[in-house]
Formats: sequence, structure tokens, C-alpha cells
Amino acid sequence: MIKANQVKQLREKTGASMMECKKALEEGDGDEAKALNILRVKGKNIALKKSKREAKQGIIESYLHGNGKMGVLLELNCETDFVASNKEFKELAHDLAMHAAGMNPQYLKPKDIPKKVIQAEKEIYKKQFSDSGKPQKIVDKIIEGKIKKYGEEISFLTQPFVKNPDITIKDLIEEKITKLGENIKIGRFIRYEL
Repeated sequence: MIKANQVKQLREKTGASMMECKKALEEGDGDEAKALNILRVKGKNIALKKSKREAKQGIIESYLHGNGKMGVLLELNCETDFVASNKEFKELAHDLAMHAAGMNPQYLKPKDIPKKVIQAEKEIYKKQFSDSGKPQKIVDKIIEGKIKKYGEEISFLTQPFVKNPDITIKDLIEEKITKLGENIKIGRFIRYEL
């Protein structure tokens, strides 16, 4: 039997409704870790469905690092003014701008990286492995893996969130989509540094 305090604790951690938390705990046989995973999967499905909806409202968030020598401007979009004025949405925008200041993403997602940048990176790896003595098939697989990792490291959505490296920025946004009930997208961002 699921106790009320279990439901309450899960709700505080996730922001999901009491009913969703209770169902997840029942499905997970009272195990909070299983229930969290169940809610994450459901959240990803909800986020996927909402990602098709237009997000033309939102805010521009600015972040200045403590010494005033680094700053970020970030556009975060949602579907309505109501969500744009929500405290949690504004906190998300601030966290994303702070993340951009600290992690310096170059592109929004890996597929945004220009082919010439990828090709230049491949050439570097090819030179590194030219004298390795490994079969070309193995070298090609290694280079493919390094390119994938490189793309994830310099792309905003695939970077580990600076405040919680266990999740990516994409995961963080999907959690907020589930919680706020609207599509949320990073529009543009720019980072300045002296």
C-alpha cells in the first residue's frame, strides 16, 4: 500500500501531480527510484508530443558572471505569456543562461555543427591515429566515436547540466515541459567574454 507521505515526497521531487505520483509508485511497487524512472519516461513521451507545438512566446534572459567580464543573452520560448511569466520558467531561463556562461556551448544541437567544422576535427583525429598501427576499420570507429562525443560536448542540448551533471540540458527542458504543460525551446543564445 502506498502511503501519502511517499506520494508527497515524490511530488516535491518531480513536480508531477499527486495522482501521477501515486500511479507511478503503484506501478513501481512502492520503490521511489522505479517511480522516478516511470515518471521520467512518461515525461519524455509528453515532451515529444508537445515538441510539435509552436513556441512563439517567452523571455530574453541575461546573465552576468560575478566579475562582469562574461555574460550571456538567451531567448527561451514557450507557448503562452502565462507560462513566460511563471517563476519556474524564469528560473529555467536563468539556469540555462548561467549554464551557457560556464560551459560555452557553440551550437544548439550536434546536427547544427557545420560539416566543415566536423571535417576539420576528423582530420585532427586522423593525424593522431595515423601511426597507431591499428586496422583502418578500428581507427574509423574510434574517430566516429570521438566526433560524436565532440558534438555532444559543444552542443547546448547535449551538455550535462552544470547544476546536475546526471542530466543533460535536453532532459532538464523535458522535465519542465512536463511540469509546465507547454512546449519549451531555446531560441537563440550568445555568450560574451572579455
